[in-house]
Amino acid sequence: MTIDATDRRIINATQSGLPLAPAPYAVVAGWLGMSEGEVIDRLAAMQKKGVIRRIALAPNHYALGVIANGMSVWDVADDRAEALGSKVGALDFVSHCYLRPRALPDWPYNLFAMIHGHDRPEVEAKRTEVAALLGAASRASDILYSTRILKKTGLRLREGG
Repeated sequence: MTIDATDRRIINATQSGLPLAPAPYAVVAGWLGMSEGEVIDRLAAMQKKGVIRRIALAPNHYALGVIANGMSVWDVADDRAEALGSKVGALDFVSHCYLRPRALPDWPYNLFAMIHGHDRPEVEAKRTEVAALLGAASRASDILYSTRILKKTGLRLREGG
């Protein structure tokens, strides 16, 4: 899959995030000497082609006072994992939820869900909600708490690449 020079310029202009402005695409368009509509249309086309998976807000949970973050891991029945994962992922306190292959015998978990809260007791209470939602389909679970903040970044293009 290839992108043209204009798409590359749009990606380079937005790879560190959109500007905090009432009309962020208009600001980007101004930087690039394009129209706002052209920027929006090209981003949509790149998303449709799979060049861009999504455009999303990535809040700094710590700045918002949400300092307890736990990756809950679940061993759920394979034939129900996708449907249950969709339900878990729809919970407002889960920022991301995905399926991963097990690494038996040491790692039986196939469903992962990041739970956020103001403190660990709040995260544990939310984990109990997830357990209730999964019910008997969950055979085992655990939670791994974040111990440090890692810098999150999106796509980065190298110059000339």
